[in-house]
Amino acid sequence: MERLCDVDVKGKTVIILVNDPDYEATGLTGPFNGRAMTYYGRWTYKYEEAARQGAAAAIIVHDTVPAAYGWNVVQSSWTGAQHVADSADGNAKQSSAIGWIQKDKAAALFASAGLDLTVQMAAAKRAGFKAVPLAGMKASVSFDNDLRKHSSKNVVALLPGKTRPDDYVLYSAHWDHLGRCQAAPDGDDICNGAVDNATGTAALVALAEANVKAGPTDRSQVFLAVTAEESGLLGSAYYGSNPVFPFNQTVGGVNMDALSVAGRAKNVVVIGKGKSQLDAYLDRALAAQDRVATVEPTPEKGYYYRSDHFSFAKHGLPMLYFEGGEDLVNGGTAAGMAAAEDYTKNRYHGPKDEYDPNWDWTGVLADLKLYYTVGRDLANTTDWPNWVEGDEFRAIRDRDRAGK
Repeated sequence: MERLCDVDVKGKTVIILVNDPDYEATGLTGPFNGRAMTYYGRWTYKYEEAARQGAAAAIIVHDTVPAAYGWNVVQSSWTGAQHVADSADGNAKQSSAIGWIQKDKAAALFASAGLDLTVQMAAAKRAGFKAVPLAGMKASVSFDNDLRKHSSKNVVALLPGKTRPDDYVLYSAHWDHLGRCQAAPDGDDICNGAVDNATGTAALVALAEANVKAGPTDRSQVFLAVTAEESGLLGSAYYGSNPVFPFNQTVGGVNMDALSVAGRAKNVVVIGKGKSQLDAYLDRALAAQDRVATVEPTPEKGYYYRSDHFSFAKHGLPMLYFEGGEDLVNGGTAAGMAAAEDYTKNRYHGPKDEYDPNWDWTGVLADLKLYYTVGRDLANTTDWPNWVEGDEFRAIRDRDRAGK
């Protein structure tokens, strides 16, 4: 498949497919990790690369299966004000227009240029594919922009260590959501973010309280509530570039995003399982609960690149991120998968992600104990967990630790 940097797109509009070319693979091997999405498959990277190559506009074709969410999520996330991090040039290097197009509308566009979208999508998955011009097609885009600068805060709390206060263990969760997103049939357009991520924020506060009551650990503990995760990991990206506590002195940590309120599960799903030595800490904590860690059932959804731990991993910091499992004690995997599907379809990034008094908190409490145990173990050891040999972030960590 042809790289965007091999195509002259300066001043042009590029139409881009979502995910990686080999997302339909059954295994995890291939030019783009097979079924597991790479960062190159994420929409954020596609816009970034289009801008680097000088594209005037970048439009992604939305396809529910490889995108892993429906058009309703695109609507709710892209309706209203969009937030970007401030920059010295006012983000002038970005493409003038970015956005999404529904698959059927893209098919009609391609047909107008004498092309079959289905044929072109299949061709794009094969090595040697060359970008195809939409002959005779021109994009006319007109809209008014109101620019407003405002600040939002990351909130940082420190529990100093008693014997090695200059070593740090990090806990993170994002406290933001989308605000008013899309109109709903009942008139409610407020995206509350009760699961995503009020649950994680509450967990962060509860962990801080529990660690204060238990007394200080050998190493210091950092509790970080970051902003603007839903706008592209902006808060964690800012911390990654401007860490309050240096990453070469930060041991590792855990990230909490959207805890499961479906009930206690026999497993947890580790996002990025096998990437770092932090897995061993989680395995020990799980053994005490008679539970197990399992790999992601849908690695093609690219969850590893969709939450704040990724902002820290890019700077070499090992971070553990797991979700409540789908093998529920009551109802098994059928009930767990049904609950996950229902949330994604009806509540994720929508107005119905709101508090429900019928939530089952048993799974949240069990997972919270795991976060607590892993964090305190890290904070009381002399170990410096690393990424596994050959991992994409290993070299950064090795370099930082060598220069400590």
